[in-house]
Amino acid sequence: MPNFSYTIETEVPSSYLENLLDFIYKKYLLPQEKRFANISRAILDGDPSLTFTVLDSTGKKTLNVEIRGSKPIKVKVIPLDKKVSEEGISEVKHDVIIAVELFEEKVRESTLFFAWREGEEIVPEELHGKEKKAINRMFLETQIFLFVVFIGLGMFLFLIVGWLAPAVLMAIQFVFVYYSNKIIARSGDWRITESNPTIHLLEYHLPIEEHDEFRQTYSRDKLIQMKKEVYKQTISKKGEIDCRTAQEIFRKYGFECRPENLSTRKVNLYQLVKKIADKFGFPMPEVVVSNTLIPNAAASGPSPSRGVVLVTTGLLVQLEDDEILSVLGHEFGHLKGRDPLLLYGLTAAEFLLRFYVILPLFPFIFSSFLFFLYFWIVMTVIYFIAKFFEARADLVSVIVMGQPQVLGQALEKIGFKRLLYERSPSYRFQEWISLEPHPPIYFRVNRLEKLKAEEKIAHPFIQSAKEVTKGFLASF
Repeated sequence: MPNFSYTIETEVPSSYLENLLDFIYKKYLLPQEKRFANISRAILDGDPSLTFTVLDSTGKKTLNVEIRGSKPIKVKVIPLDKKVSEEGISEVKHDVIIAVELFEEKVRESTLFFAWREGEEIVPEELHGKEKKAINRMFLETQIFLFVVFIGLGMFLFLIVGWLAPAVLMAIQFVFVYYSNKIIARSGDWRITESNPTIHLLEYHLPIEEHDEFRQTYSRDKLIQMKKEVYKQTISKKGEIDCRTAQEIFRKYGFECRPENLSTRKVNLYQLVKKIADKFGFPMPEVVVSNTLIPNAAASGPSPSRGVVLVTTGLLVQLEDDEILSVLGHEFGHLKGRDPLLLYGLTAAEFLLRFYVILPLFPFIFSSFLFFLYFWIVMTVIYFIAKFFEARADLVSVIVMGQPQVLGQALEKIGFKRLLYERSPSYRFQEWISLEPHPPIYFRVNRLEKLKAEEKIAHPFIQSAKEVTKGFLASF
């Protein structure tokens, strides 16, 4: 079996690469002594490197892995046994990506983020954004959470309007679905337009050893005030900033700006969304940005002509442009398939079945604890069917945009924690039956890694339904 090499883009500065390898060595490899052996550090061609051997469940050596601390990070996997499976190579790839993402998450805790749009009001990013997160949750994720809420609301309406409850509820729900693009657009902080298409990002990475002291010294209010000064300077310079300007502001708050720890980036989000819309043959949707570090994106609306795209700054920070495109391709897949309307039809059918068939024939179900069992079964089934739509959106992105592996890489970065937990077979099964519309990350990534960009897919939904069902059965 030939050697396998790949690269990993990382948002951390070059000055942190040695810390990255040290983190992987101490925090990821050493604690798993039954899986990894022969761990060593060295300097190769001027770059710090980390090598280790992967062991199977019997302790047999199967793979040698070399990680080079460069930008991008270079990884080489060398099989030691001809019987090593593709799954084994894929698993060690996930190991490295998970370790890198865990380090990046640690670094983000000691990073000052600045995001702005020229000419817009200063909007400091939200670390949690509970209120907006609750609103977005209703309309993101193919709006499945909203539909489940309506299932419970139906029982309440029945007490008020009796047998007219399904009709009243479906009418209310349809209004929400039809105007979902307007509702989600209002939850954004900035509107992206052709004349003002760019989001500016600045990151200052505090030295890791200074993180705890910094958090004790600088309150949230002081950080916001500092950010306002940075925004004021950058806006006056038409969005440009350098270390000297940042240093003048930072010095007022007691610390120096190290050029090697400062990174800036411009993302022409309008151009990215326009590229996706043109590929799909859709009119340009409304584009809004939510300034939150939670990585997320959504294309919502009842149809492509009434679409809206929401992107968080967290997604722009963590992903490269091609990865952002692939994620947007997934979200446009929901628009192309009119998934919100289909899920509306699915829940409408459940309303009618429950009120006009099940309730008259089996009234005792709704007057006993069996109702909770029924409600749990219905939600589990709806969420499982929603996984078909999510899996289809992955395929649609591949059909239209190509690059299935790029979408897989994006999912690994966004969902690395779930990927880590899914190493446990019991957790994998739990993910399949959980009230979560997405299939497990491991399933989506493995599926995308096996796809070829030119592969012909005649019926994406049917293929997705079959593969999701097969993946679920394999988790037993």
